[in-house]
Amino acid sequence: MQIVIRGLLAAVALLVLASCSSSSSSKAPGTSAVPKTRYDMANGCYAMQSVATGAFVTRSGDGYSASAGSLEEAEPFSMKPTALGRYLFNCPDSNLLVAGSSSAARAAKPSDAADWVVDDADGGGYTVVQQVDGRGLSADADGTLLVGEAADAFRFVPTTGCTSYPEISDDVDGDTYQGNGVDQPVVGFAEVHTHMAMGNEMSDGTNPVGPSAGGVLYGQMFNRFGAPVALDNCAAMHGPNGTLDPEALILDMTPLKTHDTQGWPTFADWPAYDSQLHQAMYYKWVERAWKAGLRIMVSEGTNIAALCQVAKTFETATNPQALGYDCNDMNLGIAQIKYLYQLQDYVDAQEGGPGKGWFRIVKSPAEARKVINDGKLAVVPGLEFSNLFDCTTKSVAGVTGEISGCTKEDIDKQVDEIWDLGVREIFPYHDVNSALGGTGIFDGLALNLVGFVGTGSFWKTYDCPDGGEGDSYFYSAGAYMTTAIPGTGNDPLTQTVLALTNGVLPIYPADRRQCNARGMTELGHYVVQKLMEKHFIIDIDHAELSIKQNMLDMAKAQTPNYPLISAHGGHGGITNEQAREILEVGGLIYPFKPNGKGDVEFLNKLKPIWAAAGRTDPIAVGYGMDANGIADRAGPRGAGSEPVVYPFTLFKGPDWGPQFKGIKPVTFELETIPESGKTWNIDEVGTAHYGLVADYVEEVRLEGGKEALDALYQSAEAYLQMWERTVNR
Repeated sequence: MQIVIRGLLAAVALLVLASCSSSSSSKAPGTSAVPKTRYDMANGCYAMQSVATGAFVTRSGDGYSASAGSLEEAEPFSMKPTALGRYLFNCPDSNLLVAGSSSAARAAKPSDAADWVVDDADGGGYTVVQQVDGRGLSADADGTLLVGEAADAFRFVPTTGCTSYPEISDDVDGDTYQGNGVDQPVVGFAEVHTHMAMGNEMSDGTNPVGPSAGGVLYGQMFNRFGAPVALDNCAAMHGPNGTLDPEALILDMTPLKTHDTQGWPTFADWPAYDSQLHQAMYYKWVERAWKAGLRIMVSEGTNIAALCQVAKTFETATNPQALGYDCNDMNLGIAQIKYLYQLQDYVDAQEGGPGKGWFRIVKSPAEARKVINDGKLAVVPGLEFSNLFDCTTKSVAGVTGEISGCTKEDIDKQVDEIWDLGVREIFPYHDVNSALGGTGIFDGLALNLVGFVGTGSFWKTYDCPDGGEGDSYFYSAGAYMTTAIPGTGNDPLTQTVLALTNGVLPIYPADRRQCNARGMTELGHYVVQKLMEKHFIIDIDHAELSIKQNMLDMAKAQTPNYPLISAHGGHGGITNEQAREILEVGGLIYPFKPNGKGDVEFLNKLKPIWAAAGRTDPIAVGYGMDANGIADRAGPRGAGSEPVVYPFTLFKGPDWGPQFKGIKPVTFELETIPESGKTWNIDEVGTAHYGLVADYVEEVRLEGGKEALDALYQSAEAYLQMWERTVNR
């Protein structure tokens, strides 16, 4: 009888708490609402109460029992979602409720045993069962919490005294803004080239699918167990002290370079702006950028099959699992897109249920406008790799005939498959020659070696027109080629090439920039035409200089003209005339991984081209950060720059024009990890990770004032208008 009375009192207290609590899905433990659905416990503080007896779950030795007579005696659990309707139960001492062999137990680290599915129970309340094997929680006659076939019903009662599960904070004070209507211009900026889903595992960890790019890039954009697992220690991939890091061994060819492998929570050496193979796009960092006004993000599945093969062959010596890693461009690109959908669900889970999250994948400009008007981030899936539609090319030293890996029928089938998956932006060309044509050369050594591994041939080149650089170029074309292997050639990439060639290497002119002599093939023309017919957004970058002109000519032949975009620094080169044509056909050119100073320099460079193209719409400058793209990001602006002062406030002050009227100021603190004291000051570390995009906005304001902010926050609207010109034909 005592338990029943106390249960009634607890129910009254529950209603009182509900009337006083916030309905915010980002609530802190202790301000939780009475749950109405199985998703509502997200990141809240709750006690468990047996529906059958009214008793509360409390600690009992190393386990738990439903034997407490009052809410005050109950164990408070911080409920960290692992997926929609799934949770970690974090205890006040930071241990987790886990399933033992036959009873509930505790553990210090998350595992399958800590991942619980909460579902509606017949007759009211919720069942709590193991995600991995379906065993449920129930209480025996003494109240001992058992794990087995039975699953009792429990209520989740709001309480206090919880310890939050460790997670990265966005360090933002204030809520981001919504739109003024779907028929009104969007205020926000566009990220049009990044690779959020790259990492050492392309899933939430429940059913692992393997790494991207042969496992060279460590870390995940999210893991069901949060930052402590997604951003853990990279030693398993990069070796002790980073001695097996492919960035040093293959990309930089500096085999003796080391780094501190620990990620969360100290982050001593990574992420860093010049660290290419560590995760830079953890979802909480992207959330900080969204709160600064990021409204469009294009995230492309990417890979370089040949580099992946070299990396996994090397890794196999210390990690036998690497032998089984998939290196197929299409397979890995599609896996990364599917991982984005998992993230969408995961963010929904954090925010309280399906559709409630700020991360929304969109498939049309109309859908994007609706999402953005709701104050959320519109995410556009894309693909960027050489062997699009498995269109590989193989030969022996460029002497034997080419063997193509695809047919027109293959292309037709896969175009429909990726469209149905939600892919809307495409790079037809990338870093290695393919059956579609030649890559745009911008690196004179490493990628030629990678290309040889992938295709069996070194590049054949010609002297770039007008020297490939100078006043006639918006972006320089080609590169000065390196004929000899640098140093001793003791890195894995050159060792592979030397073994395949017996040391016989091509000779290139040393005194002038070389462009790729491989032009657009018949299959290449077919693919670009199919992409236009399907209304994909096409990025012109990475194509050989002459192929860019081919694509522009095809775009101009369409009625109306077909827009093209350049968001990757024009890799392979873009002449001023080509830049004008890109803008003339309704396309865009956005800068590649700029800092605030680079943004303003680009804006000034773009102005005369914008005018020459006859554009009367407001000039727009978004960016392509290429984060996780096996590339450096923007470094600090350097000495003499006006420093970013923390905290800084956006959307307030004379630099913010009339389009920001009604938007409440949002304040950004210096991003800090409380568990270690680690901080990231953009003046010191550059764009070390994606959370510093918010700080980049402040750099833009300091460097370019109102004009630069106007161009930046016009970039999402400009992208949407370009997309509308692509589909409304």
